[in-house]
Amino acid sequence: MTDFGFYLVITNPVVGYAKCAEAAVRAGVKIIQLRMKHASREEIIREAREMRRVTAGTGTLFIVNDDPTIAVEAEADGVHVGQDDMPPSEVRARFPELRIVGLSTHNPRQVEASRTEPIDYIGVGPVYATPTKDIPDPTLGLDTMARMIATAAHPAVAIGGIDAERLPAVLNAGARNFAVVRAVCGSSDPYSAITALMRQSKILI
Repeated sequence: MTDFGFYLVITNPVVGYAKCAEAAVRAGVKIIQLRMKHASREEIIREAREMRRVTAGTGTLFIVNDDPTIAVEAEADGVHVGQDDMPPSEVRARFPELRIVGLSTHNPRQVEASRTEPIDYIGVGPVYATPTKDIPDPTLGLDTMARMIATAAHPAVAIGGIDAERLPAVLNAGARNFAVVRAVCGSSDPYSAITALMRQSKILI
């Protein structure tokens, strides 16, 4: 996998999951991830199948957060796992139909460990404080983020509190890929929010 720029994590979008995914596809986002931390399995599968319908046959890859069984059931392109989820090697062994596996990293030690993992990309964060997790990991800041990205063996996605105001500093510190959550999901016009961030990133990268 090569650099892909904008990565949209869809969590509690004000316009609904399918409409937010439709906006991302229309804007040309390369990867979207479904993240529903407190929903039932049935709710997640329902939304995942809708997002698969929206992304099928497009240039947008569809990733499910945390649970490879849901990813397979929804026919997603891949799964993104955290440090406490199923290890990537087990995901690869048990679910070969998932062609993309991403892994969250929160410190330099985890980035170093990820170098030998059978993964396609890593998440690096949180760069800034973010309320999207119940028990947030320690904030990295730009310097630590930059060191982690520089030593990664896979494409690295900066994540955590990134919005239009903070994006220039994140990109100037060395990020080539960045994930956005609230700056898009909190908007009643996600297409405009996405395209504005994409234009901004293309000028800066």
